[in-house]
Amino acid sequence: MRKSEVSRDTLETRIVVNLNLDGTGIAKLQTGVGFLDHMLDQVARHGLIDLDIRAEGDRHIDDHHTVEDIGITLGQAMASALADKKGIRRYGHAYVPLDEALSRVVVDLSGRPGLEYHVDFTRARIGEFDVDLLREFFQGFVNHAGVTLHIDNLRGSNAHHQAETVFKAFGRALRMALEADPRMGGALPSTKGTL
Repeated sequence: MRKSEVSRDTLETRIVVNLNLDGTGIAKLQTGVGFLDHMLDQVARHGLIDLDIRAEGDRHIDDHHTVEDIGITLGQAMASALADKKGIRRYGHAYVPLDEALSRVVVDLSGRPGLEYHVDFTRARIGEFDVDLLREFFQGFVNHAGVTLHIDNLRGSNAHHQAETVFKAFGRALRMALEADPRMGGALPSTKGTL
């Protein structure tokens, strides 16, 4: 089983992430940021990844440090759980609709961090949540997971739907990339010999 536990303890946040890449989509989320919990639940369910994330942060200032540091810690946990990456598909992609919204996410478990993020939200806040923080979450994730991630919201007029399609597509793209490829025979999916 590809599992990991990573803790991050700073003057701004305290975060613990338990991750099982071969799970069934169970999520136990206590981040203090309700909308982020809702989005992470989508990743777990659609990615068939078990996620247990507990976070405390300086939310009396705002949610920025908490959301970004959860992305960082989740990325570290992903990198740890992936280990040598032998036999995986490596690449994954997904299109996900929700009513009028449609998003596409493409991921490469390349070992190289890179983010292309193209989401023009129709409003700045979803409830109390600042939508700018979603880019910070994904930037923290890719930097520490060592993945290349392309996120495109292709259409949508409801900001909640836009965000939800992004996170569902992210979970499904990860699921595809993380799957064992029986034709690889346990080989590394790279001509370089390393990922």
